[in-house]
Amino acid sequence: MQTSFLQGLGKMLLDRSIIVLFVIVFLVFGLLSPQFLTLQNLLNILVQSATLIILASGMTFVIITAGIDLSVGSIMLVVAVISGKAVLDYDLPLLVVIPLGMVLGLCFGYLNALSIHRLKIIPFIATLGMYYVARGLGLLISETRALNLPESYTWLGNTPILGIPLPVWIMAVVVFAGHIILSHTTYGRQLYAVGEDAVRARKAGVKVDRIIIGSYVLCGLCAAIASLVATAQLGAVSPTFGDQREFTAIAAVVLGGTSLFGGTGKIFPGTLIGAILIQSIESGLVMVSLDPYLYAVITAGILFFVVLIDSIKHQRQNRKSAKPLLKSSS
Repeated sequence: MQTSFLQGLGKMLLDRSIIVLFVIVFLVFGLLSPQFLTLQNLLNILVQSATLIILASGMTFVIITAGIDLSVGSIMLVVAVISGKAVLDYDLPLLVVIPLGMVLGLCFGYLNALSIHRLKIIPFIATLGMYYVARGLGLLISETRALNLPESYTWLGNTPILGIPLPVWIMAVVVFAGHIILSHTTYGRQLYAVGEDAVRARKAGVKVDRIIIGSYVLCGLCAAIASLVATAQLGAVSPTFGDQREFTAIAAVVLGGTSLFGGTGKIFPGTLIGAILIQSIESGLVMVSLDPYLYAVITAGILFFVVLIDSIKHQRQNRKSAKPLLKSSS
């Protein structure tokens, strides 16, 4: 009786690990710093996490297909540099710069997809190559110099609507659109099918290649939107802009319940909560004045934890699916 209770409790905690971790984080930082749970700080966390949520939303599409995109941080850099140069050197208005940046993101995402689809390069290697190509291109165009953006650009990151900063509204639109695509469209259903079993999906008539290409294109688009929002918030583009953001995005997606093995996951509320949780941890560490050199160690620990949980869930699902086969074979 006690064993079954403990097993049931363990299963419940495993299935709701993100909620448990979310509660623990807020309780710990709330006790260590009373300012952490104030309405203003919670709004600041939401604003600061807007870029990560947008970036991770695109990554969710790719990971659902059991793929990966290591180039999104570099795509952010090259989009930021070209957009910044367009404003500074050619005085182009935002009505031109924003679509330009989004088209660039779509193009880089499509190039990733072509490398995977046409050249048959595994996603890890294909996007790793794009990571270096895009970052090198961004550094070449900027001449490894920081770009200070004018106020005509930064208003995008500071303008409030109904008292809520514009980046939060942009993030909400991206999350809503992503949720609708995954939950209420044929493409979304086919995306899950491809992630669960691409061979079976192809036999069922799903155009697997198009589904995978679409996921990387959407990921590139979200990287571009995240870049435009982040540069508007910062008001500058440094040579290290976007560096290692891909790893934080992956952590947010997996932490939100999307499996690295593909076939499962949601942007809302999964990825949304995962990204907010990561930003909450970073904000809490700053508030308790922890040594900044420990931030990377703690982030790495969180990433290891969520991957471990994902692996345990995957193994458990495999055991469940294997039981009927064993019974039938006997």
